[in-house]
Amino acid sequence: MPNKVQVPRISDAVASTLERRILEGSLKPGDRLPAERELALELGVSRPSLREAIQKLASKGMLQSRQGGGTYVTAALEKSFFDPWQEMMGSYPNLREDMLEFRRMIEGQAAEWAAERATDADLLRLDQAYAALQASFNNDDTEKRSAADIAFHQAIGDASHNVLIGHLSAALLRLMHDNIRLNLGELKSVPAAGKLLMSQHTAIHTAIVDKKPQAARAAAETHIDFVRETLAQTLRSVARRETAERRLNTDFLNS
Repeated sequence: MPNKVQVPRISDAVASTLERRILEGSLKPGDRLPAERELALELGVSRPSLREAIQKLASKGMLQSRQGGGTYVTAALEKSFFDPWQEMMGSYPNLREDMLEFRRMIEGQAAEWAAERATDADLLRLDQAYAALQASFNNDDTEKRSAADIAFHQAIGDASHNVLIGHLSAALLRLMHDNIRLNLGELKSVPAAGKLLMSQHTAIHTAIVDKKPQAARAAAETHIDFVRETLAQTLRSVARRETAERRLNTDFLNS
């Protein structure tokens, strides 16, 4: 019959539900899916239908079963962007400036939309990320501080409720992770720098919570401008140290 209604398969509907959760960031790369029985009960489907749905997403590269048990979300949505740029970042240092320029545009827009669109749940998650960031600035663990910084900015990207911004932000922050950690490590020697960075994050957080889009964009752009300048200073400082060490080694060999 040409007008026969096509009833979707249950496994297709389940696959769409899980795929939507991955797209919106409810399920992130590295997250483990709940146990099969638990997830089937949550979705109201049979375990065979759930297994078929998981297999569909695994064939698309979005889920992966690991040895020892468990099904995990892959970084398929970010990987094609991340991998080639990660390799080139090491070979072409000037790309860092372009990345930061692009990040300024993305994060400025993300902050503006987050101030307009954030739900109560988004604001709670942002508050938690902000509190973790504050706590990280009270210790000397640069790795934890870097992770907290990334989590805070990712919470803003997710609160923008734009799927592409959410995933592009995640990819950019992964790309910039080493630079973020390097900057934070260098800035530890400047007493006022830590307070300045935290005040910038506070300005972004406050503007989003107060639902002031333009103030949120301006605060995010000011923050990235500061990061760009400190990165440039950091790279110059590293180059000077390397030059001085080479001179010292040459003097030692010639003595």
